[in-house]
Amino acid sequence: MSLVQIAFPARVIRGSGALEEIGTLCAGYGSRAMLIGGVRGLAVTEARIGNCLRAAAVELVGCEQYGGECSETQIARLAAVAHSAAAQVLIVAGGGKAIDTGKAVGAACGLPVITVPTIAATCAAVTPLTIRYHDDGHFRDMQHLSHAPAAVIDSQLLAAAPARWLAAGLGDTLAKWYEYRAIGHPPAPNGMALAAQANSRICYQLIEEYGAAACQAAERCQTDAALEQVLDAIFLFAGLTSVMGSGAHAAAAHALFEGFTVCDKTRNFGHGLLVGYGNLCLLALEQRSDEELLAALRLAQACRIPLHLADIADDLDNQAINAIMAAAVEAPDMANMPQPVSVTQLAQAMQRVHELADRVRKG
Repeated sequence: MSLVQIAFPARVIRGSGALEEIGTLCAGYGSRAMLIGGVRGLAVTEARIGNCLRAAAVELVGCEQYGGECSETQIARLAAVAHSAAAQVLIVAGGGKAIDTGKAVGAACGLPVITVPTIAATCAAVTPLTIRYHDDGHFRDMQHLSHAPAAVIDSQLLAAAPARWLAAGLGDTLAKWYEYRAIGHPPAPNGMALAAQANSRICYQLIEEYGAAACQAAERCQTDAALEQVLDAIFLFAGLTSVMGSGAHAAAAHALFEGFTVCDKTRNFGHGLLVGYGNLCLLALEQRSDEELLAALRLAQACRIPLHLADIADDLDNQAINAIMAAAVEAPDMANMPQPVSVTQLAQAMQRVHELADRVRKG
């Protein structure tokens, strides 16, 4: 058997008001902390984190914006700042790109990382993986990390975020089930594969049961039991799927997202929202029945996930659409599909999704 390294989340503190525990958590790693984040992430956490650190006798030695892209340029810049500040632990607040940047900085500096997601858009807060982009926002690659971060998942903080980012998290998390089901067929029973499949199924089941109610709670900026269940799906069970699946769980849905990054009009729409639309196209590529596709479309609609390309950008011309599809079929994740996928097949799948989406919208 070949050597396999499995990096579980270092520690996860979850629930309403969890951010108040960050000082105690941080003190267990060091007395000098540097905070990295996005513009909004820092705006809603910096003061609270600073107060908690002071109460725990931890010095905040720097506060830096991550730079807008998880790129080698920003990772190197922030690693130099962390080194100069003699930071002993990194705290990263924000969405997926900010968190992925901070995790990569931690890996570059050999420092522990504590993540504080301020939107529930991906499972990045708990995974030993960074998705890197070029400075212009085009997808570059995935960097596997030797250590996973600790995470503070505050449902109160997440409920206050724009509701569309919860929808993004639902789309990205549903992909754990749809994509892993499409490709997770080892030649013989494999414990790791079975564990990944089990966790991906839990993701789907929780969203099927609680997704719509959680979106309604998020639109009211309130926490409730449904939202808590969905946050567990987005962060904990999706994260465990990634860990157990050793990263090899992405397929056509993520490949289509990677295709969207080549287009200026779609690149910044939101990773999970684009993946959520990609899930529907994946089902069509698999030649799933109309009944199954319609059920998936209704669930996506209840979870505020785009059902149609026009929901993402209503002014895409054929040249842009063709560029997106061409990049998608060449994306590394598309190679995980059981059979090769052509541009023609992807175009047919998208058209089928759009036709069925029209039926769902008409009731």
